[in-house]
Amino acid sequence: MKLVVDMNLSMAWIDGLAGQGHDAAHWSTIGLQNAADDVIMEWARVNQAIVLTRDLDFGAALTRQALIAPSVIQLRCGRVELVRHLPLVGRVLTEHRSPLETGAIVTIEEERVRVRILDANPLI
Repeated sequence: MKLVVDMNLSMAWIDGLAGQGHDAAHWSTIGLQNAADDVIMEWARVNQAIVLTRDLDFGAALTRQALIAPSVIQLRCGRVELVRHLPLVGRVLTEHRSPLETGAIVTIEEERVRVRILDANPLI
């Protein structure tokens, strides 16, 4: 799977994800470091990449705008540690591949993983 790693995560994620067979790029190698979230989201959408972030704003923007792409993986752990959380992200990418390919927000917390399928036409 293709991922774009947000600025709030270290460059070390790139090698870690590549080691799991994923195509990953850190935003700092793609665009301006102070780019707005919607710029990163548009790049991810056009390039069919999943956004990996600690920021809740991506998921909120997708929900608010009723978008189904890009998918977002949100790390909502107190202290994100590559050695501890990379295997969990890898498992999420494998176990939730289908929703991530079609549009989802996956939230990884210390004790659980939540998956929200994105729907462009939510029932109101």
